[in-house]
Amino acid sequence: MSAAHEIEVLIRAKYPILYVVSWEERRLEDTLSTICRGLNRTLHTWSVTQGIRPPVVRSSGPLKPSSLSPELEALAQVHEAAEYTTFMLKDFHPYMKDYRVTRLLRDLAIRLRSRAQTLILTGPVLNLPPDLEKDITVIDFPLPGYPEIEVTLSKIIEAVRDNPNLDVTIDAATRERLVKSAQGLTQDEIESVFARSLVEKKKFDVTVILEEKKQIIRKSGLLEYYEPDARLNDVGGLDLLKEWLSKRTNSFTDKAQAFGLPAPKGILLLGVQGCGKSLCAKAVAAQWNLPLLRLDVGRIFGSLVGQSEENIRKAIRVAESVAPCVLWADELEKGFAGLGSVSDSGTTARVFSTFLTWMSEKTSPVFLIATANDVTTLPPEMLRKGRFDEIFFVDLPSQAEREQVFSIHLSKRKRDVAKFNLKALAKATDGFSGAEIEQVILGGLYVAFDAGRELLQKDIIAEAKATVPLSVMMSEEIDELRTWAEMRTRPASGRKHEKADEAE
Repeated sequence: MSAAHEIEVLIRAKYPILYVVSWEERRLEDTLSTICRGLNRTLHTWSVTQGIRPPVVRSSGPLKPSSLSPELEALAQVHEAAEYTTFMLKDFHPYMKDYRVTRLLRDLAIRLRSRAQTLILTGPVLNLPPDLEKDITVIDFPLPGYPEIEVTLSKIIEAVRDNPNLDVTIDAATRERLVKSAQGLTQDEIESVFARSLVEKKKFDVTVILEEKKQIIRKSGLLEYYEPDARLNDVGGLDLLKEWLSKRTNSFTDKAQAFGLPAPKGILLLGVQGCGKSLCAKAVAAQWNLPLLRLDVGRIFGSLVGQSEENIRKAIRVAESVAPCVLWADELEKGFAGLGSVSDSGTTARVFSTFLTWMSEKTSPVFLIATANDVTTLPPEMLRKGRFDEIFFVDLPSQAEREQVFSIHLSKRKRDVAKFNLKALAKATDGFSGAEIEQVILGGLYVAFDAGRELLQKDIIAEAKATVPLSVMMSEEIDELRTWAEMRTRPASGRKHEKADEAE
């Protein structure tokens, strides 16, 4: 049942007071006007700045001016109004802290039950005193859905079709991407961002819409918006992981849903530090052309009682409001390190429980990519089936994968790859992670720059010999991680690390 239909049913059923939660005042008012016309009722709107429009008229004549405060005067006029009227009181939640307002609303609830009259309170947040919980019905008025956004897009195309300076011809696939990208925005934001796209790009552009979504994320203060700066081709190795992700590139489309496919839930990437787990999260967002949000669990925890629990719920709401998107939770085990501790009175456990429930029950197209380095600190509940679509183990790159990594990083720094012996470089960096290979190249560049010449093979080799990789410093921990992952996870790469190759 849509929110508009639910409101109409409740009005017809003589529910006395409704509380509609929405940021979209104008769209909600248009919806209520349509409902009231269909029910042959008069809609009166009130705000503290405008008063009641149109003025309320009783059968005995207009109401006389009163010395009451604006909010009490508004409720008094509702009490005196004739039947077949509906009142929309805008941003009324701040006044509900007043005991007189609470008492008047309870009196109105009793009076309106027997009348063809409805009081509708509206506001962007739900703030309901316990005294009124049994007298008020709460309704969430959702943001525009796919059909409504499509209608808005069609109206804009029709309005500017004759403008020779604009290219508004779009195919079905582009239209679907535009509409899906605009989901999570209010009606006003949708109209504004489509207009901005036409002014800035002279056509409809998904990147402009994603830029608008960045504002929503920035205002929340709990999530970070990342500009994807890499694609899957920029990730060295990890062929099995990249293949798995590539097959799901179009999984958020209507065609996939019609085929019977649900939106993918997400993946957990376990493995050695510096082997491309975080880079994969950025690459997936770019490959799928979706917003990338980073969840910093440290931002979730607040000092006030109940603040942390509310923050995680708010972060989830923000992520769902800009869906479809990619939500990246980096080093998840560190974020919930206090799990099981009594020092925080169970706050971490409650936040973790909320997050786990959302992971299992979520229906919105939010693809979660979680990364972790130390699997022993992850709670078992996180790893059970249903939380993630798949758990991948990211190992140190093999000889061939290190060659790919060298090729990618040398090309990124505008060097001719053909001038370097990649096989020799890969052999000299046995046991190095992708991040360590990048640092070896950077070290060689500094040496070459200081010497006033171009980067040479020997510079990189020298840096590699001077570097002690993590695989040497933490060899025991890495071996334990490999042993644990062997029977519990899916390998991200089809190539085994060198020690296994030699054993075979």
